[in-house]
Amino acid sequence: MNITKMSNKKPVFVLMLPLLRTVGLRAFSMASEAYSSGTHSAAFVTCPNDTVAKDLARGIVEKKLAACVNIVPKITSIYEWQGKIEEDSEVLLMIKTRSTKIPALAEYVRSNHPYEVAEVISLPIDQGNPPYLKWIGDIVPE
Repeated sequence: MNITKMSNKKPVFVLMLPLLRTVGLRAFSMASEAYSSGTHSAAFVTCPNDTVAKDLARGIVEKKLAACVNIVPKITSIYEWQGKIEEDSEVLLMIKTRSTKIPALAEYVRSNHPYEVAEVISLPIDQGNPPYLKWIGDIVPE
């Protein structure tokens, strides 16, 4: 068909929108509605070395305090400690968990971390891949 001859008719994609809405967008919106912003969090913990990082990560996952811990090697941290500027090579843990587990996670890290003041910070997850967010919820119980 010649598009110029169809100018007085609605484009084909408009006719397909109801089908897309009921099939494609419906599945997407149902998955989106199932997740409430902030239900899960990403937490960050710095460690002095790979051994400490792996021990903490394994314990966190085994105790169901998180679904997944990524270990990011060789970060450089510059910070003030006891009045001096310090620079250290560290390892970063990126932890995905339920927001309700952050207090227990922080307690576990404090109890098992060699630092006098262990870093445990968290940020709520606003959005993400619905199946991944569901997986976090399935792995980490309330």
